[in-house]
Amino acid sequence: MTYAVFAVIFKFSNFVCETYNKSWFQFHECRLKAISREKVILNMNGTILHSVYNIQTEGKMFKRESGFKPWLLESKIDACRFMRKNYNPIAKLIFGLFKEFTNINHTCPYLGPQTVRGFYLKPELLKLPFPSGEYMLSLRWFFDQKLQFDTNVSFLFVEDILKA
Repeated sequence: MTYAVFAVIFKFSNFVCETYNKSWFQFHECRLKAISREKVILNMNGTILHSVYNIQTEGKMFKRESGFKPWLLESKIDACRFMRKNYNPIAKLIFGLFKEFTNINHTCPYLGPQTVRGFYLKPELLKLPFPSGEYMLSLRWFFDQKLQFDTNVSFLFVEDILKA
C-alpha cells in the first residue's frame, strides 16, 4: 500500500519593527515567542498618536537564497480602501492569515493602540502553492504619503512529501 503524508513546517523565524516618526507612531512590543518546536507566535503592540485617515502600505516578498533575493511579489495598497473592500488579492491573503489575532480590522480612521497578539501561521490558510524555503515579508507603512514605520517578518515554509 502506498500513501502520501504531507508534513508542513510554517513558522516565524524573525520579526523586526522600526519607527521613523515617533511623534506619529510608537512600538511598545515587537517580538516572537517560541511556544513549541513547531509553533512560534508573533506579538506586536504599537500606538498611533494622531488620527490617520490616509494609509498606504508597500509590501515586498523576498526569498532567502544565499541572502534575501530581490522581491518575488510587490504590491502597494490603500489600506483604508482595502479595509472597506478587500480589493487586492495579495493583501487579502496576508490579512486573512492574521485578522483573527488583531484589532486592526476596521476602517479608517485609526488612532490609539494597534495590536497583533498570539499570531501564529496556519498552513491551511495559505491558499497559494509555495516552494519550500525561508521568506521575508517587508511592509512599509505611510500615513499621508510620509513613511512612518516598517515591519519585516521572516518565516520558514517547508513541505515534505513522505511516501511509505
